Amino acid sequence: MPLLSLKNLSKRFDKTAAVTDVSLDVERGEFFGLLGPSGCGKTTTLRMIAGLEQPDSGTIEFDGGNITNLPAERRGFGMVFQNYALFPHLNVFENVAFGLRARHKSNEEIRERVKGALELVQLPGYEKRRVDELSGGQQQRVAIARAIAIEPALLLFDEPLSNLDITLREETRGELRELVGRLGLTAVYVTHDQEEAFALCDRISVMVGGRILQTGRPRDLYAHPAQLSVGRFLGRNNLIRVVRLSSSTSEIAEFKTLDGGHTIRVRMNGQNLSPMNQPCILAIRPEHVLIRNADEKLENALPATVREIDFAGATSSIKLDANGLLLEALALDAVGISAGDQRTAVLPPDRISLLKE
Repeated sequence: MPLLSLKNLSKRFDKTAAVTDVSLDVERGEFFGLLGPSGCGKTTTLRMIAGLEQPDSGTIEFDGGNITNLPAERRGFGMVFQNYALFPHLNVFENVAFGLRARHKSNEEIRERVKGALELVQLPGYEKRRVDELSGGQQQRVAIARAIAIEPALLLFDEPLSNLDITLREETRGELRELVGRLGLTAVYVTHDQEEAFALCDRISVMVGGRILQTGRPRDLYAHPAQLSVGRFLGRNNLIRVVRLSSSTSEIAEFKTLDGGHTIRVRMNGQNLSPMNQPCILAIRPEHVLIRNADEKLENALPATVREIDFAGATSSIKLDANGLLLEALALDAVGISAGDQRTAVLPPDRISLLKE
């Protein structure tokens, strides 16, 4: 049985639909992500889980019980906000102790739990410091310490690292993942940052326009997006407009590109085929596009001209024109490739996904 289940949750604000028919399950001990662009409904979903917003319809179940109408203070969840939500007039100790005092814990237990929580976030001895004397990263750690001090049944994170610089963000997310795992906690993490979600989460639901489009492990979402919106949102993708030529029973399906007139063969691997002669979209990641010499004969080998090479440190982005079909390839080593070269762009059949509109 999942620890947390959302069943057909919907929420409107006046005439605007913020969340529509959202269903998902979070397993015990899982680090689960809600990933999507700003305004997609992920924070509203998190706030409904926390009890800070009431759904218009649908149910929230936790550990087998219905908590849809349970007040936030009775759910026992810890939450870390984007703006930290620390109390500036209280020192570090009192900020971390706030939830414990609200639960009427003894002074001795409060001291022990605050001390332990600060040690876990690597801030021992900071009890008497003012929060406005701390750096952004330290304030974030205090917010996390406050959330874990109450020994929550579920940890909720609302873009907690977005206000940190990139170096500190990468360092803190590694510590956060390790901490949640070491404590055996279950977490739901909201972010718009794909790289952050991939680094932290065991599974991710991709939200767009108030709906969940696809849920899966980070690698599966990246390699096999099920919809065009997911393919566009999750990193760079070559999106190729095509029509299907082969029968629906073929293990290898053939498509004709609308730009360039190429025939592309795709291993379907259980993918649902589009109707015959109806436009659809194929997707292949730039790092999966191979660049070969013009005389090599390979499957899905498209004659192409190198239009542009953009050096980006560890990789180079190579723009190709295959008779009007524009493609991008990523290469670790672009030495020997120059603009104007005649090459072959190879699209491996097992690296191509068929996307739904």
